[in-house]
Amino acid sequence: SRIQRHGRTLNSSHNRSHMALIDMKGFDPKDVTVMVKDGKVTVSAERREEHNTSLSKTRNYKKFTKQFNLPPGVSEDDVTYSL
Repeated sequence: SRIQRHGRTLNSSHNRSHMALIDMKGFDPKDVTVMVKDGKVTVSAERREEHNTSLSKTRNYKKFTKQFNLPPGVSEDDVTYSL
């Protein structure tokens, strides 16, 4: 199976680097939203799928949310991320 990891590098004013890795297996990059606000990082993703055949109809729904505080000394403007 394909595993996608969301890496967020947090750089502080003290030249230290922090990273958070979040396993986003099952989500496409277009499903993922990252927000940095009020000293918190929020990563969320939502995916809906529907499969129809002549005999059945299947719906899958998946939602993920993870929130964490920025480490001391890390500015919201310094936060970067990649998928």
